[in-house]
Amino acid sequence: MAEKTLLQVPRAWRELYEKGRTALERNNLDYALQIFTQVVEKEPGFYECREALRAAQFKKAGLGGSGFFKKMLGSANPKLVQAQVALRSRPLEALALAEHVLNADPHNLSGHRVVGEAALALGFTRTAVLSLEIIYKQAPRDRDVILKLSTALAKAGQGARAETIITELARSYPDDMEVAQALKDISANRTLDEGGYDALADGKGSYRDILADEQEAVSLEQEKREHKTEDVADRLITEYEERLRKEPQNLRLLRAIAELYADQKHFDRALEAYERLAQSEAADPSLERAIADTQVRKLDHALAQLDSAAPDYAATAERLKAEKQAFLLDDCQGRVERYPNDLQLRFELGLLFFQAGRLTEAIQEFQKAQNNPHKRIPALYHLGRCFGRRGMHDLAARTFQNALREKQVFDDEKKELIYALGCALEKMAKKEEAIEYFKQIYEVDIAYQDVAAKVDAYYGVQS
Repeated sequence: MAEKTLLQVPRAWRELYEKGRTALERNNLDYALQIFTQVVEKEPGFYECREALRAAQFKKAGLGGSGFFKKMLGSANPKLVQAQVALRSRPLEALALAEHVLNADPHNLSGHRVVGEAALALGFTRTAVLSLEIIYKQAPRDRDVILKLSTALAKAGQGARAETIITELARSYPDDMEVAQALKDISANRTLDEGGYDALADGKGSYRDILADEQEAVSLEQEKREHKTEDVADRLITEYEERLRKEPQNLRLLRAIAELYADQKHFDRALEAYERLAQSEAADPSLERAIADTQVRKLDHALAQLDSAAPDYAATAERLKAEKQAFLLDDCQGRVERYPNDLQLRFELGLLFFQAGRLTEAIQEFQKAQNNPHKRIPALYHLGRCFGRRGMHDLAARTFQNALREKQVFDDEKKELIYALGCALEKMAKKEEAIEYFKQIYEVDIAYQDVAAKVDAYYGVQS
């Protein structure tokens, strides 16, 4: 199935949708919800109506109304259970049931999860993005959500955004083959979409050119996957370089050579190939990232090769670690200068400043990064830690509280925030307030850090 535009929907449903829009503008929210729900049940692929329904749901929740759709208790909502069951084989039914859940509670992440998965099953990519983005904002480390969201974004034509979030996930899960494959697929599809098919639209290319380009990309990737031994990798490099001499403009070959050199730990040669690529292409953040990652791998490899029994081991190891930290910081600062509005980069730079103990610069970057909705809570968390290291425990506590007000899901990230808030309150000599926060974690995860010791000690004094 495919999503529909306003003009693709039968006239009767278009007219009803317009009535709903009028009701929404007049703040007649119960009526707007009733109309929009009726329309998307009849025309489930009508994205503009789905978007208007979501706006009405959140607007009503913000006003705290309790009219036509009675508010039910999140996971206790029987329609949610029905939707989760229907999702296995009846995605259309699951989608309709989940919308009833969201009419009552638009913050229900389980409801949004059902909408996202049902929409993907039906081919409603923009509908899937609408709900998956809401979950991602509240749970930015949820691996499965990020995989689904990046897939939906790519299919919805938002390749750059898809590549950004899946690249971030790959950094968190460097050994996850599913994540690595998803990144490769999304990057390859983005290259094709933004390269060959744009040329077609401009009348400058042909389907034959695009097909040949895609076949070569697949062939190169298969060769790199299938041949992993050092001798075969060397043979592939020799073959690719010979082809490159005949096809000097074939940038795919050059990138494949760079990746093969890096895989074989010939880092200087890999960096030479990447630099040649950088001189041949316009600014490309993914290429800049590949160069930086290769440089870091080179330093890590040098550190791993050190003899721990050597008399100068400690000094050499410290020098390499300092060189790595300095490189990471310098590289990230350079990229921030080139892309000053990239708030993801601002967050990464803040982390590097924080690790280097440069708290003033870290605070500045985290304050900017919090304007990225997907990094807001982590930025607030680290901002609070900066204040704490400076002894500003009242500012730290307030910052952690601000982050917690926006955190709906009780996951590891929320535990970190609660624990940090409790520690800040302890340092302010507010032990009674602090213990209440530690008890929140104790109730659900007794093994988390030292909360068991803190809570047990508190009750030990009371008895």
